[in-house]
Amino acid sequence: MKVAFATQDLVHVDAHFGWTKNIAIYDLSPEGARFVEAVQFTDTVAEDGNEDKLTARIDAIKDCAILYVAAIGGLGAARVVAQNVHPMKVAQPEPIADLLDKLCTVLKGTPPPWLRKAMLKGEERKLDFAEES
Repeated sequence: MKVAFATQDLVHVDAHFGWTKNIAIYDLSPEGARFVEAVQFTDTVAEDGNEDKLTARIDAIKDCAILYVAAIGGLGAARVVAQNVHPMKVAQPEPIADLLDKLCTVLKGTPPPWLRKAMLKGEERKLDFAEES
């Protein structure tokens, strides 16, 4: 499953979704995490409430199951959820590596229902691809 992180420095979850400079994307399994890509944005000074700035960010995370953010507005949250991406807010900046370790540990055990549902997003994508082939 893919997990996205709103980050200013590519090390911590420390950014508001609509204003983030970067979204770091990782592929996650119970065995560990693998960095996939960092998507960079230059429109971080756009006006608050500017829906156009959200479009590129939504496109960047549409294949992800979970999005970690420091904050997210109501419109952004609604659009993220509409893509079947589960938004997660952190109370204070947290290292991405720590969050990935915690998620891997949970995946090795018995994940809560919301996480099991999020994990299915990656499986559905694999099934859709197999049917198209």
